[in-house]
Amino acid sequence: MERKTFLKILGLTPFTGSMNTLSDLNKVSDSFSKSVKMPVLFLGHGSPMNAIEENEFVNGFRNAAKSIPTPNAILCVSAHWYIKGTKITAMEIPRTIHDFGGFPKALFDVQYPTKGNPELAKETQKLLQPTEVELDDKWGLDHGAWSVIKHLYPEANIPVIQLSIDYSKPASYHYELAGQLRSLRNKGVLIIGSGNIIHNLRLIDFHNLNKVDYGYDWAIEAHQKFNQLLLDGDYQSLVNYREQNSAVQLAIPTPDHFLPLIYTLGLQQKGESLNLFNDKLVGGSISMTSLKIS
Repeated sequence: MERKTFLKILGLTPFTGSMNTLSDLNKVSDSFSKSVKMPVLFLGHGSPMNAIEENEFVNGFRNAAKSIPTPNAILCVSAHWYIKGTKITAMEIPRTIHDFGGFPKALFDVQYPTKGNPELAKETQKLLQPTEVELDDKWGLDHGAWSVIKHLYPEANIPVIQLSIDYSKPASYHYELAGQLRSLRNKGVLIIGSGNIIHNLRLIDFHNLNKVDYGYDWAIEAHQKFNQLLLDGDYQSLVNYREQNSAVQLAIPTPDHFLPLIYTLGLQQKGESLNLFNDKLVGGSISMTSLKIS
């Protein structure tokens, strides 16, 4: 396979497209069943083919779902809705977006026919004030969302909304913005960040695309550094990733797949623990590392 073709089919280019009162939030959450505080997930989604393949990472996603309460709704921050500005999907039925090319027809045939939740979208919009958030009726669920959520909830019985990532803002902005969504966790909303902590498609090893637990020296170094910072709770160093060494810069050539992690970290509350899973490198320059905060 030619390098140019491979980068195209993996979707190297992302597709573009103050807290209100508690009573406002209760307008939507009154219809939710009583729930304990939901955890937060970051899922390393990797290749779109993980949507239809059976492997250890897919099993990791399924096991994560088994370890948490059934959510009332899901809010997903995906690397693949990386645009100017902040939007949130507000349609009744989000379409399944196949935002890639060159994969088998079986992957394009996949539909994830879950519902949206326009009322939750409106209340999330209020929580994010004074940030201007546009209610969107055109996007849907990109593969960063549906390719992993389908393994967590294969019956498509949990409503899902997506929040875009504003590419014009620094990581510190996204970390702080995420903090405004913490109250949703107490209403049974599972918030998922979907990306890859290490994601350098231009340097991927074409001869070892499917080799698991294999990485370049710089990827191994970055992987160890990221994990140490995560387990130490040193999130400020992750927010300031541009100040880190050359291995980290190679791991994050563009921030689209890294920023969903920053959203996840911004949702952690005092006293909560962070646990890693699917913690392996693939293809030399991609990490599937995922985590749960609870």
